Amino acid sequence: MSRTPLAALLAVALAAGCGSSDKTTTPSTTAMPSAFSANVTNAWFPLRPGSAYVYRGVKDGEPSREVMIVTRRTKVIDGAPCVVVSDRLFLRGRLEERTVDWYSQDARGNVWYFGEQTAELDKNGRVRNTTGSWQSGVNGARAGIFMFAHPKPGRWARQEFYKGEAEDHFMVLSLRSAVSVPYLSSSRALLTKEWTPLEPGVIDLKYYVRGIGTVLEQTAKGPLERNELVSFRRGA
Repeated sequence: MSRTPLAALLAVALAAGCGSSDKTTTPSTTAMPSAFSANVTNAWFPLRPGSAYVYRGVKDGEPSREVMIVTRRTKVIDGAPCVVVSDRLFLRGRLEERTVDWYSQDARGNVWYFGEQTAELDKNGRVRNTTGSWQSGVNGARAGIFMFAHPKPGRWARQEFYKGEAEDHFMVLSLRSAVSVPYLSSSRALLTKEWTPLEPGVIDLKYYVRGIGTVLEQTAKGPLERNELVSFRRGA
């Protein structure tokens, strides 16, 4: 497959996001498998305990810094053992949001997202908002596929479902996209688009590199946001 120019991919992403196809509005009906593991080894989204990712970019018009750490802790959610991932977002150097995410991998190698516990903080470090928090199996929330074991262009899935709070979807656009961020450059990145019916005017693009995970996230449609990988430390 030849590389597709970014402009063309953006056009595809925008068209799909604005279309009337059921694929952009109807959740995936993939049934959850019975076997899960907290050992997430998916090549496109590996979560090796001890790994640390640092991203820099722009959010809400302000310079941002995000630190994501794959902890050595696990938590059983909805019957599935999940690895616990810590994510902290700083805006202009101040901790703005802290989140704990839970991921698990099925026997086929697909990574599932089982929820998050998130909190926005005020300037004094006090919690002011927990909107977006959810946990599979609680109040009707359900886990979704975050990354396929074998992604193919055009394939899509619902990443999460908690009605009115968390309804993200993603679709694979390319397996050979060019990407360049401070940490690395690659001509064989996986490119996806993400959208949610809760924000119909917003589409995000994400780039993944094998053996590392997410290296770049940027807005294709909606308020400008960009988050690029500047540092990565692989866990032992």
